[in-house]
Amino acid sequence: MRTPRHDLSRRRLLFGGAAVSAGVLLAGCTSNEQNPTEAQTKAAGSGANTEPGKKVSIGFSAPAADHGWIAAITNNAKAQAGAYQDVELKSVEAGADAAAQRAALSTLISQKPDVIVLLPHDGKELNAFGLEAMKAGIPVVNLDRAFPDARAYRLQIKGDNYGMGVAAATYIAEQLKAKGVSNPVIGEIPGIESLELTQERSKGFADTLASYGFKVANRRPAEFTVDSGQQAATGLFQALPKIDAVWNHDDDQGIGVLAAVNQANRKEFIMVGGAGSKKAMEDIAADNTVLKATVTYSPSMASSAISLARLIGQGKGMSDLVELQVPKEIVLASETITKENASDYLKLGF
Repeated sequence: MRTPRHDLSRRRLLFGGAAVSAGVLLAGCTSNEQNPTEAQTKAAGSGANTEPGKKVSIGFSAPAADHGWIAAITNNAKAQAGAYQDVELKSVEAGADAAAQRAALSTLISQKPDVIVLLPHDGKELNAFGLEAMKAGIPVVNLDRAFPDARAYRLQIKGDNYGMGVAAATYIAEQLKAKGVSNPVIGEIPGIESLELTQERSKGFADTLASYGFKVANRRPAEFTVDSGQQAATGLFQALPKIDAVWNHDDDQGIGVLAAVNQANRKEFIMVGGAGSKKAMEDIAADNTVLKATVTYSPSMASSAISLARLIGQGKGMSDLVELQVPKEIVLASETITKENASDYLKLGF
């Protein structure tokens, strides 16, 4: 997933990824194409918070769909907004970079929506926009790529990048430990190296491996694309003549990694993916590739962001919480999907 990340306050509300609304990719995904299902986009049901209330206009912007996870973010947001009679979604194009997105968002501010949901190209570069919107009295829901300044958002919702690394390393270490491998050769194929998300994921991975007495033998960054995944994996295989395990951070680029696996006929290791694409889950369930697990970073967060923006716009809190307001920060837990539970999660894959 192309998702730069951030430092968060310790005061976080954790939710399991399957417990919140989840979504799908409608088109343009390297992983899968399908229509939203009831399981993936949580429709407005019964209860005080879901009953039609004050009309809320929600501005929305996310980067262009250059890979499956990002495409699912936008489609989930649109589908979730459509589930409510009292929500009007005003979507603006993000453009090719942070500067272009900021220009589009400035136009959005002039339309004076009640709330803005924003997945920025880069949280640091668009932090000033968040501050501007908040100063103008428009609450901002900062989705996935965080603004470094907590004053720039009313709510921040994201996945647990460090936790992805922890989950991937735990699965790998336990598998190797069960096989009696005491000095394993472990490879890592992260996403874009300069992004905070990559650094957080890699740190969680390294820290957890170290607790088992293991370490990464070689890292080959990719760019969250199929081609870059194939190139990175090819370089990894050339550098390591024997491998026991690999963690690939992103299931979309993992399609390229598996292509390199087949091309090089390197099947002596186990691999863990990242994000939780439908294609990855199908491969895991079939158990006919080196991919044995994936750790979730679900685009369902976009569906949840719209629902929570609606509540903020209506001045409501979350019905299951005692507090009268929506929390300041929410981090979705990273879950491990294996052959044993892949069928349960398949309906949530993007």
